[in-house]
Amino acid sequence: MPDTEFGCLPTAIGSMPHTDPSEACSQVIHYLKEIPAWPQLPKRSFLEQMCVQFSHGFPGVRIEDERIYVDRSLDLDESLEQLHTAYLENDIDRYPVSSDYAAGLHAFLALTTLAPLGVKGQITGPFTWGLAVTDDSGQPILSDDTLTDAIAKLLRLKATWQEKALSKISTNTIIFVDEPYMVSFGSDYVSLSRERVINLLEEVFGGISGLKGIHCCGSTDWSVPLGTSTDILSFDAYNYAESLSLYPAEIKDFLGRKGAIAWGIVPNNEEALAKESVASLRDRLEEAMAPFTRKGVRFKQLIEQGLLTPSCGLGLLASKEAAAQVLELLAELSVKIRKRYL
Repeated sequence: MPDTEFGCLPTAIGSMPHTDPSEACSQVIHYLKEIPAWPQLPKRSFLEQMCVQFSHGFPGVRIEDERIYVDRSLDLDESLEQLHTAYLENDIDRYPVSSDYAAGLHAFLALTTLAPLGVKGQITGPFTWGLAVTDDSGQPILSDDTLTDAIAKLLRLKATWQEKALSKISTNTIIFVDEPYMVSFGSDYVSLSRERVINLLEEVFGGISGLKGIHCCGSTDWSVPLGTSTDILSFDAYNYAESLSLYPAEIKDFLGRKGAIAWGIVPNNEEALAKESVASLRDRLEEAMAPFTRKGVRFKQLIEQGLLTPSCGLGLLASKEAAAQVLELLAELSVKIRKRYL
């Protein structure tokens, strides 16, 4: 996989609507042969919800009645010290992602016939985790500096563990840090500075030796993820293409340093899906790219330094058949784009 010149190969964001991990893996590798992504299965278990899946081992974390929170009534000093020590020693085996929390990952790792160009994983980002998970009084973890630093360290260890596991399938690894809550950045609800958010993301990135990406499935201040060392910017190009077009200079600089854009161009809901075809999605993709070409970015560069994905995860789709339709459109669109422009 030469640098980030993917040439609009397809991959996935992560979640699938399946409950059977083997079935989910089969569907992924059928459609995404070059860059498969292991499937997260939130319908299989609450433990596979995105903010729960990577929480095991966090000081004071409780999972009860399909609720996750941090119990501040506990003495957290010892567990915080253990996490800090593991972080300093890069002892990733103390904080693995177990099959109870990621059945799809472990089923994926058990496949013995894969020989892809690259392999993709994903982990919840520190901003999203810290904003979504609260303590026992209902305050987001992000409001506590010590716990915020701890989640960045834990996610870094788990990202490193995951990358090491995936490297057995392909040495060309990609890890996305998923930050859907970045849509809240800059609102009255979030007081964190731009620099603080970037530092948290860089903490997690520090544990990733291969390619690293940031995924946000809504509109946000794109200068924040573009201000990090990310190699790939992943966004919902189906619904929010205009939001990224407001940052042409930043995108031009990002591409200039060999960054790649993952265009989430295939919708992940049934109503929109029913209206689309490969031809209509190709037109929509070209329209999403047009504002950048008008600002001096070469169209071929966008194609060469591009990935194609669904607009977001597929875990909330009603059926496995709908997920297959998304991935089939995605794979066929990639073939058409590559034949036409590369």
